[in-house]
Amino acid sequence: MKKLLYILLAISAVLSPSIAFASEAAPLNIDLTNHWIGYTAIAIFVLAYSLVILEEQLHLRKSKPVLLAAGLIWILIAAYYSANGMPHVTEVAIRHNFLEYTELFFFLLVAMTYINALLERDVFDSLRDWLIQKGFSYKALFWITGILAFFISPIADNLTTALIMCAVVLAVGKDEPKFIAMSCVNIVVSANAGGAFSPFGDITTLMVWQKGIVEFTEFFQLFLPSLVNFIIPAFIMQFFLPHGHPVSDSSGITPIKKGGLTIVGLFILTIITAVCFHNFLHLPPVFGMMLGLAYLKFFGYYIRQTGFGEIDHSDSPTSHVVEDNFDIFDKIAKAEWDTLFFFYGVILAVGGLGFLGYLGMASEFMYGELGATNANILVGILSAIVDNIPVMFAVLTMNPEMSHTQWLLVTLTAGVGGSLLSIGSAAGVALMGQARGYYTFFSHLKWTPVISLGYGASIYVHLLIN
Repeated sequence: MKKLLYILLAISAVLSPSIAFASEAAPLNIDLTNHWIGYTAIAIFVLAYSLVILEEQLHLRKSKPVLLAAGLIWILIAAYYSANGMPHVTEVAIRHNFLEYTELFFFLLVAMTYINALLERDVFDSLRDWLIQKGFSYKALFWITGILAFFISPIADNLTTALIMCAVVLAVGKDEPKFIAMSCVNIVVSANAGGAFSPFGDITTLMVWQKGIVEFTEFFQLFLPSLVNFIIPAFIMQFFLPHGHPVSDSSGITPIKKGGLTIVGLFILTIITAVCFHNFLHLPPVFGMMLGLAYLKFFGYYIRQTGFGEIDHSDSPTSHVVEDNFDIFDKIAKAEWDTLFFFYGVILAVGGLGFLGYLGMASEFMYGELGATNANILVGILSAIVDNIPVMFAVLTMNPEMSHTQWLLVTLTAGVGGSLLSIGSAAGVALMGQARGYYTFFSHLKWTPVISLGYGASIYVHLLIN
């Protein structure tokens, strides 16, 4: 029973990291792990996260419960510290958490704005239509969508990539439900695997990079383990795919709007700018991303100024002149605000729980008793049950003493571990909504043993070569 209690406390603490600088900035930090405030805060967070997991069933956006939980937890902390004459300790702690979130927020906002601009310019629609028009077999489409997801997600992030590839699968496989279900599993695995070897591929890799723990080029050491993670399940699953070719009823390929390919180039230039800010100027990458937003804003101005007089190539008998109303602020407005607010709630709520004192308990058990390798493998498994963001945020704020190989390992496992279950990653949750009725929790669970083989093999390959 005592061992079970330690395990439960460790899992709770993984979801509740402490403030990394608490020992320096807040020497009067009080351990409230056995206080009613600590228990109440944990209960609030568990309840809020239960509502997040049930988002699809309750039709309640995931940001709402975590925003409320973050506020309530910090109210409890602030009230206790104020009553004990230490209000500034709480202020320093919450400002540190908010700064962590702010850097992540603006980085993601720029990336989301670029992706929305590419969507509006029909870049991804054109790619989808091209794949449909080629008349590939089910097996070929299974591999093509998986490979594209693996190589696009390092730039466009795993969620956006999965949605694009799922649109292709739904368009060509509507007469083969089994093909859609298996392809969605493959897309989730490949998108998560591709996102693991790039700072831009997943929120967790972005957090690791912004912390300066792993340099930009060092992420590419995870390429081969990530590839193994994708290839092994896909190779086994291909033997169970339906035979034949899907029938395409697409009328043609959607043309890319003016400036679409230029925006692709600007997005790549923005990524290069962020990397240079970090590597050469020793500034946070977010400042490079904000400079990259200026590239897009000026190009948006150019599109609007030169967009008059374009010919509308519609199917109407007479073509007519149209105005290109490209509006960069419209692209910003269409960012995933629910996701951005969800990150705020998670980081603030999790930071608050950690401030109560659970970090040392979890760190001692996971990285002391279990060892770094076992602990990092457990991180990946936990990320399949709960979101990988609070799990990785916990590890980063724990900042356990371990080798660079182990830091790369936890980056890998947190990135690909979510593929074990459909609810373990944003890509899986999104595809359950997009391919409703075809791709479900149980259709994914059926292939979890095969995905586990890829998960274990990727860990082995990483420890072997890195």
